[in-house]
Amino acid sequence: MAVDWSQCKPVKTYENVDLALFQSTIQPAHKPAILRGLVRDWPIVQAGLISDQEICAYVSRHATEAPANCFFAPPEIKGRFGYGPDLQEYNFDVRSASVETLLSILLRLGDVENPPSMYAGALPFPQFFPALSIECPMPLLGPKTATKVSLWIGNQTRTAAHWDLPQNLACVVAGKRRFTLFPIEELKNLYIGPLDHTLAGQPISLVDFKDPDLTTHPRFADAMKAAQIADLEPGDVLYMPSLWIHHVESLTPVGMLVNFWWRDGPEHLITPSLTLQHALLTLRDLPKAEKQAWKAVFDHYIFQSDEDPMAHIPEPARGVFGPITPDSLAKIKTRLRQSLDSD
Repeated sequence: MAVDWSQCKPVKTYENVDLALFQSTIQPAHKPAILRGLVRDWPIVQAGLISDQEICAYVSRHATEAPANCFFAPPEIKGRFGYGPDLQEYNFDVRSASVETLLSILLRLGDVENPPSMYAGALPFPQFFPALSIECPMPLLGPKTATKVSLWIGNQTRTAAHWDLPQNLACVVAGKRRFTLFPIEELKNLYIGPLDHTLAGQPISLVDFKDPDLTTHPRFADAMKAAQIADLEPGDVLYMPSLWIHHVESLTPVGMLVNFWWRDGPEHLITPSLTLQHALLTLRDLPKAEKQAWKAVFDHYIFQSDEDPMAHIPEPARGVFGPITPDSLAKIKTRLRQSLDSD
């Protein structure tokens, strides 16, 4: 049985997006959105519209000499970075070089009929491109938003489906890209690989989107029923809410993408992935009835599916379940450290 890609819905597209539209309509919907042409006026985008050589020269001029890690793989992987057959090894090598050197390699590979695959991912602006921050303004994020900005560089590659914790404005500055997106509820149908042995930090789907094996991964056909497709050109931006699963294809010999990552919420928030790992010690292997009971407890106190569970208790008496303060935060961290260090 083959996957029917025609059933995938296109991601909703918006034109002439400004801060008001983004904050009032797009962001609250918690769904992916294409912001067509939002950053087309950036100098880096204009350089890419001239030629691959022009944008590589532009980025080289703005790059520091700091060494950057880059993934390289043989032509046989067809751009799909991932695991070896046993899921213990990877199908690529990591090499380090200056951005200028990597860009010169990228241009040379453009003349090769069946080139090896390469990409350098999430190169932070402060470390590698400090001057680009001024030339790549993001009008949809306020000056007080704590944002991580980075650049991705590569040829025709595929980034396996994964999710990110922060929200993301992915800005295509060179080449064409296709994103295939899924709500997090499709996690069960995407055959995610190891959670603590990953390519670049995030767990990835083991499904080959170009040639899915539905004998090995039969539920992938169900995932595709919920898939959304975003085809992007230089100057287009894709808004991805937190935890939307996305597979990324760079479709041209030279591709570049600028990411703006940020989280909404109080400063004390850390990644819930730590909670997931802690639950391995406390919840996963409980008897089924006990797990169901604890699910009710979490629904009540953490997910607060009904109302504020502390509404009937005076605020000074709520302890660590009250508003987070420096004192209560310190108490929580101390208690967790002590519990993890105990025998």
